Amino acid sequence: MGQTEVPPQAIRSPVARSERIESLDVLRGVALLGVLLLNILGFGLASVGYYNPIAGSGDHSSLNYALWGFINLFFEGSMRGLFSMLFGAGIIMFTTGLGSKSGLEKGAALHYRRTFFLLLFGVFDAYVLLWTGDILLVYAIAGALLYPLRHVKPKTLILLSMTVLLCSSGLFFVSGQIMHEARDAATILEDDPNGPHDQAFLEEAALWHDMENTLEYNETAVQEELDTRRGSYFEVAAYSAKNVNEKLLFFVPVYMLWDAMGMMLLGMAMYRLGVLSAKSRRSLYLRMMVVGFGVGLLTNGYELYRAIESNFDVIVITGYFQGTYQVGRVAMAVGWLGAVMMFCQGKLWLSLRTRLAAVGRSALSNYLLHSLISLVLFTGAGFGLVGVLERWALYAIVLVIWAFQLLVSPWWLNRYAFGPAEWIWRTLTYGSKQRWRLE
Repeated sequence: MGQTEVPPQAIRSPVARSERIESLDVLRGVALLGVLLLNILGFGLASVGYYNPIAGSGDHSSLNYALWGFINLFFEGSMRGLFSMLFGAGIIMFTTGLGSKSGLEKGAALHYRRTFFLLLFGVFDAYVLLWTGDILLVYAIAGALLYPLRHVKPKTLILLSMTVLLCSSGLFFVSGQIMHEARDAATILEDDPNGPHDQAFLEEAALWHDMENTLEYNETAVQEELDTRRGSYFEVAAYSAKNVNEKLLFFVPVYMLWDAMGMMLLGMAMYRLGVLSAKSRRSLYLRMMVVGFGVGLLTNGYELYRAIESNFDVIVITGYFQGTYQVGRVAMAVGWLGAVMMFCQGKLWLSLRTRLAAVGRSALSNYLLHSLISLVLFTGAGFGLVGVLERWALYAIVLVIWAFQLLVSPWWLNRYAFGPAEWIWRTLTYGSKQRWRLE
């Protein structure tokens, strides 16, 4: 990328340890707020509504379709990609200097303690706050696996990242083909149940029947899901635990873990190259924007066109069945990275930059707050609004949450050294009570 690798001695310097890199905090704040644009669908709609625009509530107006298209073009996958890149960068920051106060000989122990307690935060988010789409569990597992690569050269990290993501794309393509064949088999079996069908054919049909209610819009199945999620806290907890367990056994190891590790490896390389510090040439960030958004919007636009042409065929609109999915999301993540770094280099909207950095500094607390707010708003433990609001109304809620976090995060950090979850995490990691109030 034409950048000079940040030398390890610079990363480990006492000055570096005492300073935060504002651009990383701003980028983390953007990513944290951005992922809510997608997570709100998991909180507020039936499961099929995440990808399927016809699965929302109320009138399927042009506004709801437009929002679905806009979010899929610009944000789906890319915000999670930024978040993953930053977590990858964090592995190097913590283990080679920034945040590590016990020297390299204790780096491994501290890293795995930190990762273990992140895993517990993920357990809390998934099983107590009832967020079935929790990403902290995945990050904790990936962070443990990637630790041995913390000293690998940036070019090698980029090569590894591209390899993992290309393999992931191949897996998505194959998955899509398998689901097409499974649906075809189920259709044939339904039309001719007594035909000469072999065992492999019957297994394909059974696969579709097992997945059908999860993928297809089935009014009866959707209503059963919504009734369950509007039940008591313990009814919703049982439903959520079942879903999380199933994801951990299949979806995470087969899809999400590689998705996350591919982007984390890229983030590790970007950090080692100094790209995330907003101190590289402005021309580099401009190229990242132009190429990233150019490739990303073309790819996502093509997928959007196919979705509309297929009348929103569930296999066509589901990202994990598309071989081009990783191309679009990685390109858009790179484009957003370039845009945010240029924003950090500029002199405009300094107040917004400060607020975004505060959101980023308390990202774990704010992420868990998303789950808590949604638990109260959407499940039967609170107002039970799941499946009640249209897409546009869900995004109105997102704007309110954004405004709240942009206002409260800097207020909090002007008084306290860390966000509440960050303070607990650091205290557990280092095994001693961390500073709480600012002097």
